[in-house]
Amino acid sequence: MVSGDGRKPRLITPLKTCETHSHIYGPADKYLRFPGRKPSYGASIEAYETMLDRLGIERCVIVQPSLYSTENRCTLDAIAHFGQSRARGVAVTQKDVSRSELQQLHDAGIRGLRFYLIVDDFVMGDAPEMARRIAPLGWHLQVQDRGNWLPEAIPILEKLPVDIVIDHVGRTPPENGVNDPGFKALLRFMETGRCWVKISAPYLASIDGPPRYADVGDKVRALISVRPDRLVWAANWPHPNHTPGNKPEEADCLDVLLDWAPDTAVRNAILADNPGTLYGFDTGSKCGVKSLNLRSEKRLSSPLGHLGAAGQP
Repeated sequence: MVSGDGRKPRLITPLKTCETHSHIYGPADKYLRFPGRKPSYGASIEAYETMLDRLGIERCVIVQPSLYSTENRCTLDAIAHFGQSRARGVAVTQKDVSRSELQQLHDAGIRGLRFYLIVDDFVMGDAPEMARRIAPLGWHLQVQDRGNWLPEAIPILEKLPVDIVIDHVGRTPPENGVNDPGFKALLRFMETGRCWVKISAPYLASIDGPPRYADVGDKVRALISVRPDRLVWAANWPHPNHTPGNKPEEADCLDVLLDWAPDTAVRNAILADNPGTLYGFDTGSKCGVKSLNLRSEKRLSSPLGHLGAAGQP
């Protein structure tokens, strides 16, 4: 069983801070696990809540793990535990999911559909049809792959009738840094305003490593210079690529924002305002676009001009 314990962060979070990407693994005798998928350990709601309290986080987004494939009961139960004033979720469905089934998920707090392309619940070719199904609900499509995947994926994603959320800073090859062709394409996609990116799991694509993850920081600064209003932060608890006794320190992954996003208004938008808008906590609020005013101020230092036109979680 993985723990929610660790050190307290130096960063003092604003009100309504939202952690936007974690998984709950409930008791194996209660929630059926998909054969052959990992991890084998548990990650309880109580341990997750301990982690949130330690970091000073009020809101959360429970993401359906690949461990449960299209059986969303554990994720829905976690949302119900916190209540929809504090929690939202991202689901994985059958490809032939009905309108009524989607509505039931929406009523239970789901606000996105997950395309985790490292397993075979979906392939990229399914994206147009699934986007058509979820568009009437206002959901987004949350997408994750690794390696050199973005140059081929973005031309498909940018044509869809829904917003796109890219996990874990894109998981582009760390050796290429901000000059990676996929990362350049991601910056261009962000310019449209229809692409959001999660600042999360820096350990998945970092050569420099903890606690500073400096190479990931370069990418995050580039993203901030383009669309600070389209960024959210996540812990990626319980860090499924790691064993319970060797998990990354979540406070490290939060404290790096003091360096990567030193402007308090930008940092607070990433932590609270933007997710409030993306996940519908603050329906009707304009909080999520406050940082738009910062774009021109930061453009002079944007690395975009130098770039050209732009596991098992």
